[in-house]
Amino acid sequence: RAQSEVTSPGFTNERSNSPSLSSNCPQAAALPHSRTLALCLRMMGHAFHLPMTEHTRTSTTWTPGVATTANGSRRYKLCMPLALHPDERLPLLVMLHGCGQDADAFAVSTHMNAVALREHFMVLYPEQDRRANVQGCWNWFDTDNGRAQAEVALIMAAIDQVCAEHPADPARVAIAGMSAGASMAALVATQHPQRFVALGMHSGIATGVAHSSFSAMLALLGQRTPQPLAATPACMATSWPALLVIHGEADMLVSPRNGQAVAQQWADAAAAQPQLAPPVQHAKRYPMQVTDYTSQGHTVARLVLVSQLGHAWSGGAGGSPDSDAHGPDASSLLWAFVEQAMRRVASIPPASTVAAGAAWHQACCSVPASADGPSFI
Repeated sequence: RAQSEVTSPGFTNERSNSPSLSSNCPQAAALPHSRTLALCLRMMGHAFHLPMTEHTRTSTTWTPGVATTANGSRRYKLCMPLALHPDERLPLLVMLHGCGQDADAFAVSTHMNAVALREHFMVLYPEQDRRANVQGCWNWFDTDNGRAQAEVALIMAAIDQVCAEHPADPARVAIAGMSAGASMAALVATQHPQRFVALGMHSGIATGVAHSSFSAMLALLGQRTPQPLAATPACMATSWPALLVIHGEADMLVSPRNGQAVAQQWADAAAAQPQLAPPVQHAKRYPMQVTDYTSQGHTVARLVLVSQLGHAWSGGAGGSPDSDAHGPDASSLLWAFVEQAMRRVASIPPASTVAAGAAWHQACCSVPASADGPSFI
């Protein structure tokens, strides 16, 4: 249950020229020297918490809680704006951290709480238990013994608990993540597509691409193709979340081909066609190439490839190894995409929206098989 409220992590506008570092992995010794150095620094467990701004400190709550199922429990943190109208229910964005992070570090590196304050929504940060994975990675890969499915259930329990105890709107829930968190977010969304309006994957790998240590290594290199989603175009249009993929073209840990592959996976299932826009660059930030995959006039998937960005959250906090302040603002891009998806869902007749729940989902499609593999990201 939710515990006492504490101060929400805030954000600074400081920027750093420090190079972004990759998430750690136990196979660091097998990687090139530059990547090994980055991963070893991550494994040292340094904390990169930045100063809080007074505005965020006094305008949001940062509430810890614990979600429990028959398979165990997971802690979480919830960011909620203080200024609420009576009976108001807010959209909820679920954010899954990468390896070596926790809720506080992920909130700081992404600046997402500041976006939530500005745009008026809630953010839920489930935390992996280090007893379940010593590196703090979500076990998205570990489906043979059921650990991945158990963590999906725990994340869903946290969502249900927050919607029951706080003014979160269960019909306006989106999920996103970074690296291992992105891969877990994809697993959650493919197992419960009718529960989410949007899925955001930053530097992650699709489900269904790895079935062994060797195939997982190939997946990291972008040499594996995701299995087709077990969904019809009609089902994708009404019962599956829209997908946003953000990936750095200079990512040396998870090949950007993975981002392209998962966007194509969504597009193929929806019979969507690509629409490539001219490259975009804001001020001195890294340029980005945006491709929308559209079907029947709406965006099924959006692929954002960021030039010069490595394995780090684009446009996040300076001075953190988990983010690169010089990239376009991924948090704002994500929320703009979620808002677009919410408007789309609101336009669908009620019989085929979240209100129809699992019955509608079972009627039009089945959940695809999930991936397995070692904890690389």
